[in-house]
Amino acid sequence: MGVANAWRFSVEGVLSKLASVHQNTQQQQQQQQQQHLLGRLSWSVVCGLMLFALGLISLFTGHVASDLDWYSQRLVKPTSFYYKREGSSRAPIDIWKSKFSEFYYQCSERGPRFTSAVSEQFSNGYLLIATSGGLNQQRTGITDAVVVARTLNATLVVPELDHHSFWKDDSDFPNIFDVNWFISTLSKDVTIVKRIPDKVMRSMEKPPYTMRVPRKSEPEYYLEQVLPILLRRRVVQLTKFDYRLANDLDEELQKLRCRVNYHALRFTKPIRELGQKLVSRMRKMTNRFIAVHLRFEPDMLAFSGCYYGGGDKERYELGEIRKRWATLPDLSPEGERQRGKCPLTPHEVGLMLRALGFSNDTHIYIASGEIYGGEETLQPLRDLFPNFYTKEMLASEELQPFLSFSSRLAAIDYIVCDESDVFVTNNNGNMAKILAGRRRYMGHKRTIRPNAKKLSSLFMARGRMDAATFARKVKSCQRGFMGDPEEMRPGRVEFNEFPSSCICQKPFTYSNGYNENDRDQTPKQGPIFTEKKFAQRYNGNSEVVNSLQRLNSPNAREGPVSLAGDTDSKDFLQD
Repeated sequence: MGVANAWRFSVEGVLSKLASVHQNTQQQQQQQQQQHLLGRLSWSVVCGLMLFALGLISLFTGHVASDLDWYSQRLVKPTSFYYKREGSSRAPIDIWKSKFSEFYYQCSERGPRFTSAVSEQFSNGYLLIATSGGLNQQRTGITDAVVVARTLNATLVVPELDHHSFWKDDSDFPNIFDVNWFISTLSKDVTIVKRIPDKVMRSMEKPPYTMRVPRKSEPEYYLEQVLPILLRRRVVQLTKFDYRLANDLDEELQKLRCRVNYHALRFTKPIRELGQKLVSRMRKMTNRFIAVHLRFEPDMLAFSGCYYGGGDKERYELGEIRKRWATLPDLSPEGERQRGKCPLTPHEVGLMLRALGFSNDTHIYIASGEIYGGEETLQPLRDLFPNFYTKEMLASEELQPFLSFSSRLAAIDYIVCDESDVFVTNNNGNMAKILAGRRRYMGHKRTIRPNAKKLSSLFMARGRMDAATFARKVKSCQRGFMGDPEEMRPGRVEFNEFPSSCICQKPFTYSNGYNENDRDQTPKQGPIFTEKKFAQRYNGNSEVVNSLQRLNSPNAREGPVSLAGDTDSKDFLQD
């Protein structure tokens, strides 16, 4: 009996303990569930508050954005389109003129520490220059020749033009450029003579020393490798002189480049007069016009290695032309197009311009040589823009004296393209780069360069989208390729294309005062624009003022860089 009672009590104790443990466990689980529930409630409250706050912010910014969009649509002209800013709403761009061009001015004057040119008598010798390529490629060589002569303290002999390149033009410097103007304009920078004096030639024991310097050589190379020879031999000739000087130089030397390229290299009077006649004839027909530089000659297409849909006939013809250059590598036409290396066809240029917003009554001037495929290739562009003109159409008899000289014909096209309201190119060759830089320097006149890398895939997919979608995508991919002041970083592209050292921003002050004298502009400094003046001019358009603040910031030019698929400058066919 005692054993039974003991066993019963022990079992009851164990059961009571188990019940107690189970009860404690249930209590702990209930507490944990309560804590978890409270935690979920607290996070829900926090998330709810955050969503509420975000809703208020969205409501406020939505009103602001809608107001800005309303104002921009009221202020923007009919000939403008919208492109997407990075992480922002669409902003208007006038397809005829850069909005911010008036905030910049040319500033290529020599600085106070830039000493005067060394006289011929006391110079280190005579520098002979033999340029290479077509007109615009030779133009870069002449510009750099002046800088090299300045670096060496040498007397520059008027450069010799290339008579043996693909262009086969036997024009000399005085046939294309005003040689007296060239010498006098640069007299304070470099001493230039038309020829080496006879007494110097007679005194020389050996003929002029001839050498070719590497491409894009630094000024130090000329001082270390060329100067000692110049001092010893008295006369040195540099051959194949194109792109033989580095892109990035001291600011004063960059400004000298601008003085040569944009001021000293003036065409001869007959070329200038005929070029201006063509411009006047375009102006009589329309208030504003587009100039299109079409590099679509057979040699250009053959050299590019691209294919344009002409079947076996095209492949055979361009293949035969490619045999002229034994060192050309085998290229994949599809790969070159994807890389943006293929010039746009005339039809593609027309499609791009119409998508950007130019109407079919726009007058266009075509600057080109022999178009591959002739009128059949040009007809789609004519259909899109019936007001289609060339120098041959505008001046038939007056062109006769120039017809045998490709460089002089190119100079006439150069003048019309420079004077046009909008300049468009289908490639990124020498003329395109030279004119893009000049038009920036002369006031950021609208210059459209195709973003060939993105446009190529867009043209191939054009049949699978409606016209509105195609236009929207063209406008989007052309953002940063319209010639606006802020679209490229200085130093990231060739100086000829973006002469940043010679373009200055006009001072901008955030004062409430307004002075009519601010309109005055001196050679050293542009007018000062006040906040009030901007408000008056742009009707309170905050987008304009905010953009100007960004332009005046240290990171103002953090935008897209040069045209995708830049072609190597050594290609003389890019002229």
